[in-house]
Amino acid sequence: MSEHIENQADNDQEALQFAEEQNTLRLVEELLARQKRVENVVHRQGHEGPRQAIVENLVHVQHLEELRRKLDQMPSDAIARILEALPPDDSLVVWELVAKARGEEILDELSDALRDTLRESLPVAPAAPAAPRKPVTVNAFELKNGRLRQVEVDSKAALAATTPIWVDLLAPSKEERQWVAEIFQLTLPDADDLTDLEESARFYIEENGEVHLHSAFLLDKEDESRNVAVAFILHNNILFSMRDEELPVFRLQRLRARIQPGYVSEGKDVLLDLYGADVEYSADALEDIYAELEKVGRTVLTPHVSDDEAAEILSDIAKEEDLNGRIRRNVLDTRRALSFLMRSRLMSTDQHDDARQILRDIDSLDGHTSFLFGKINFLMDATVGFININQNKRVSKLTTISVVFVPLNIIAGIGGMSEFSMMTQGISWPLAYGAFVVAMGLFGWGTYVTLRWMETRKARKLLAARRSGREA
Repeated sequence: MSEHIENQADNDQEALQFAEEQNTLRLVEELLARQKRVENVVHRQGHEGPRQAIVENLVHVQHLEELRRKLDQMPSDAIARILEALPPDDSLVVWELVAKARGEEILDELSDALRDTLRESLPVAPAAPAAPRKPVTVNAFELKNGRLRQVEVDSKAALAATTPIWVDLLAPSKEERQWVAEIFQLTLPDADDLTDLEESARFYIEENGEVHLHSAFLLDKEDESRNVAVAFILHNNILFSMRDEELPVFRLQRLRARIQPGYVSEGKDVLLDLYGADVEYSADALEDIYAELEKVGRTVLTPHVSDDEAAEILSDIAKEEDLNGRIRRNVLDTRRALSFLMRSRLMSTDQHDDARQILRDIDSLDGHTSFLFGKINFLMDATVGFININQNKRVSKLTTISVVFVPLNIIAGIGGMSEFSMMTQGISWPLAYGAFVVAMGLFGWGTYVTLRWMETRKARKLLAARRSGREA
């Protein structure tokens, strides 16, 4: 009974600590956003010279001092989790406030990628320059008090000393793959095997019970988007993952599992949550496509679109269509992986429920990708239509010019004949040819007015027909 009460008290304390950290994170984000808003207002007001510098300095010092006081009251592990959750620019601002006094102890709590980024901003003494740090490519994750604890592995002995449920390898060397083979009796695939496998050979189970899955995870960057191959192996309830480059989905999974107690309990939970996070990441990318297509749509639906604007619109539409196709392929691959896991009868009832929920999320994304393909086709057809309209306008102007000048060319040909000279023998040639040129101009102007009148009359008839149709 007493043990149950102690466990309940520990759980309540962890929940309270998690809620407090979330509130602190929102407060930090609010302070940083407030500082940016005030600075933007100061810039928009157009103050110049010393006055602007004084105002900006006062605002900057005020907000940073308030943020520094809040951070001084927090433990190092909580600050580390806040740094993981903040965007890169904001995390650097917070890091500068705590780096001098508590930098090293906070670095010990961070992930390898963020640690390397923030460590570069620490001042290095010129007398004792720091040795270049080898990027950590192997990370072991142990389960401690319901949370994942990340252990950076830089040697075979360090890996052997861990009891992981997840071993994550980022572009491992041959030597590091050999560590895994000797310690866990597991042969990792070569890097070339991640992309050279046939579709039917990506998911299989070895005779010794090893489960192999080769999946594609979306990497959506501002300048490009692509699918990155990731190999998963379930061996003795330990998940091994191997890829060639860092992915946001893996960083999100590490952050969640470190902050939330009870988030995972074994390797298959980590695998399912990685697939679930990949679906969420794909949904976020779809929202970005919606936003970009709305911008394109506002431009396309304007009364006039120039050829240069149309070319830029077509380029933007092509990028979003490519990203939408990659998302569709990505969720298709995730669906196949989850279906394989469910058929293999390796998961518990709760894990089956989680897999079915992820599949339902994928089904909802299929509808969105289909809708986006339709919207992309509509915007592309509308843009091409504007290009054709612009081309038709230019052809129409050329046709009008040619119609006006065709009769003038005939008259000019007549004026160049000898019969015209005979007809104007009694008239001086400047007067005769001057009157001839004026007559040609009047005739051309009359032809142009006649064409305009015919076009206006046709437009009025069409407008009257539309009005009569509406009234009927």
